[in-house]
Amino acid sequence: QVQLMESGGGLVQPGGSLRLSCAASGSIFSFYVMNWYRQVPGKQRELVASLILGGRTNYGDSVKGRFTISRDNAKNTVDLQMNSLEPEDTAVYYCNGVVIPGSSGYWGQGTQVTVSS
Repeated sequence: QVQLMESGGGLVQPGGSLRLSCAASGSIFSFYVMNWYRQVPGKQRELVASLILGGRTNYGDSVKGRFTISRDNAKNTVDLQMNSLEPEDTAVYYCNGVVIPGSSGYWGQGTQVTVSS
């Protein structure tokens, strides 16, 4: 059973930074794509960033230029560096790993990010 676990969430002031990590129970290279999603109560889950096995990345329009997704091979994690955080970035952030393209993949339990002064 594949398990994903997020860490690094917390409370940060507007303009600040946080780094989220997603640790996998197996090798992160076994995933075709690793995604970070976020969700606010009452709203649909939003795709924030994607890292495809070959290294290509994609970002949601609302985070382009502020967030960076990357892979830490030594730690076997996929990280999300979040800079210039805004109150609108407040959400539960989820890690998603897809092994078979087109499938829903595996999900972590989520980590809360709150941006507030």
